[in-house]
Amino acid sequence: MEETVNIPDLSFINICNEKYGINRGVYNTIDAWFYNQGLHQIIKRRQTILLFLDYIKEKYMTDNRRCKFGHGGLTVKLEEYYFSNVS
Repeated sequence: MEETVNIPDLSFINICNEKYGINRGVYNTIDAWFYNQGLHQIIKRRQTILLFLDYIKEKYMTDNRRCKFGHGGLTVKLEEYYFSNVS
């Protein structure tokens, strides 16, 4: 994980897309949400993003390797993860 969180932005986003099937817009929403929760250090935020995406992959992903959140679903999953694992 240490090497992954230190790579350039575009490469990090591409890894998130390849491994978890999220696009740049969803990534930006996740990144901004964690930033607004007080995770201002990029390395810590990226680690948390990867842990969140692993959580989603394990608990909710379907066979097509794409995270599908539906309208408002991303925020619900972020809150569920954050308030039970991070805060």
